[in-house]
Amino acid sequence: MQPHDFWQEIHPPSTFERQPAEGHRGFYPAEFEDGRQLRLPIRELVDGEHALASLIINQAGFAVEDALCASLAEKVRVFEPEVVVGLPTLGLTLASGTARKLGQSRYVPLGTSRKFWYREDLSVPLTSITSPEQLKRLYLDPRMLPVIENRRVLLVDDVISSGRSMAAALELLAACGVRPVAIGAAMLQTDAWREKLAAISPEWPERAVGVLRTPRLKRTATGGWAPAF
Repeated sequence: MQPHDFWQEIHPPSTFERQPAEGHRGFYPAEFEDGRQLRLPIRELVDGEHALASLIINQAGFAVEDALCASLAEKVRVFEPEVVVGLPTLGLTLASGTARKLGQSRYVPLGTSRKFWYREDLSVPLTSITSPEQLKRLYLDPRMLPVIENRRVLLVDDVISSGRSMAAALELLAACGVRPVAIGAAMLQTDAWREKLAAISPEWPERAVGVLRTPRLKRTATGGWAPAF
C-alpha cells in the first residue's frame, strides 16, 4: 500500500488474518466490534524491536470517519452524554462527528492556541506521545463553561495511548467543576494508558470506551510484527 492509501476503506470481517504465522507486514488489521477490519500502518519505534499501529483520523476517508463516529456514539449511549468535549487536534474530528451521531447540535472543542480572552486558570500543561518534548497548554474557552457545567460530559480524543493527553483534559475539566461520565476514543492503543488514568481515579480505565483496540507489536524472527504480550 502507498502511505496515502491507509484509512480509506473498511473491509468485511475476516478479510485479513488476525494472527498470521510470520507476523503482520506493512499493516495491522484493527477490528470493529462486528468484525469489520481497518488496515492501519505499522510504525516502528526507536528501539527497532517494537511498533504500534497508527490511526490519523483527519486523513481517513469520509466513510471510515463516519463509521468510527457512529460506532463510538453507539458504544457511549449507555452513559447518556449530553455534551461532547473534544481534545485537539485530531480528537476534534471524532468529537464533532460523534456529537452529530448522538443527535446533539454542537460540541465543545478544547484548544492549544491561546486567545486573548482565555484565562490561565482554565488551562493545564499538555504533552502527548507524538510530541513528548513539545510542552503546550490545553485551554477551555471561558465562554464554553455554561455549555458543560452541570451536564453529562463525554470527553473524546482520537487515540488514547500513553494517557497523558487524556489525563490533562480530565485535570482541566476538574478545574471547571466537571467530571465526565465517560471518555471515548476511536482507538485504544496498547494498555499503557490504563495506569496513567487509574492514578487519577480507579474508575477511569473502566469508563474508557474505544472503537478499535490495538496491541504493542514486537518484531518476529521472520521480520514481521506480532502482538507483544
